[in-house]
Amino acid sequence: MTEQITRPKVQIDIVSDVVCPWCIVGFKQLDQALSDIGAQANLLWHPFELNPNMPAEGQNLGEHIREKYGSSPEQSQQARAQLTQLGSDLGFAFNFSDDSRIVNTFHAHQLLDWAALQGRQHVLKLALFSAYFTQEQDVSDSDVLIRCAVSAGLDGDAAQQVLSSGSHAASVREKQQFWTERGISGVPSMVFEGKFLITGAQGVETYTQVLQRVLEESA
Repeated sequence: MTEQITRPKVQIDIVSDVVCPWCIVGFKQLDQALSDIGAQANLLWHPFELNPNMPAEGQNLGEHIREKYGSSPEQSQQARAQLTQLGSDLGFAFNFSDDSRIVNTFHAHQLLDWAALQGRQHVLKLALFSAYFTQEQDVSDSDVLIRCAVSAGLDGDAAQQVLSSGSHAASVREKQQFWTERGISGVPSMVFEGKFLITGAQGVETYTQVLQRVLEESA
């Protein structure tokens, strides 16, 4: 009889936005680090809006980047190429075009907040990343959000009710405030076991080192 090996589990809180490319890059790097050292994570995603005042119709991504960061078209194109290569190396497909848009994500965060209570938050988060970055879909659109919810194993009618009622709006605002008051001003921000904060997509090696330190301390 083969003895079953129990892999250690680490609590990781990730503050992020679904339209933040470095959030999915950071998660993929983290996921690889977890695999490399044979550990598991108890993941909980927390809301952050990169553009809380973004109107319902959104904005052309290239235009938005120029206005917000002062990037030239050449710099923007270079950044997209870098992200596309990074994503490819990590098994995630970024698809950018001249028509790519940045959108409001408040409704997406409300759906994620509800999904956490159903035990399907992580699956939904990954579905939203894929919908926005790979399939170039509008993750502020209710139909897109509901399709993502259904693909994540959630009930479509219940998801529609969450969005139409705003039942999780206050909860999302409270959680945003909680993290903002603790100094979180950029994403991704990952908190390991409530002790170690890593901001930005820091690479597989950095995440591996943090995970090993956390596991050594817990041992």
